Amino acid sequence: QVQLVESGGGLVQAGGSLRLSCAASGRTFSLYGMGWFRQAPGKERESVATISRSGTSIYYADSVKGRFTISRDNAKNTVYLQMNTLKPEDTAVYYCAATSASTGRPSYWGRGTQVTVSS
Repeated sequence: QVQLVESGGGLVQAGGSLRLSCAASGRTFSLYGMGWFRQAPGKERESVATISRSGTSIYYADSVKGRFTISRDNAKNTVYLQMNTLKPEDTAVYYCAATSASTGRPSYWGRGTQVTVSS
């Protein structure tokens, strides 16, 4: 089992920044790829960014490229999402997930943190 707890969400004006954190406990953090996903009201959950176990392979959704940065600190069992130049369309609940090394699919989820961007 892996327990994931997100933090850092909140209300910010368009153009502003937020940094999300996801603290992991339980099984060895470095065994898992990690990802950030988001779900806006009335929409399906979508992948925002993922990072491999070593941090050398990173993926971003086109909608956030150049604005968001995912990183991880395996010594602290934490993954981060730095979000800059936020837009109202970034408003969503952001979830952290630990992904299976073999399938790449999320195996564990956090409860989410709300990000609201006002125009």
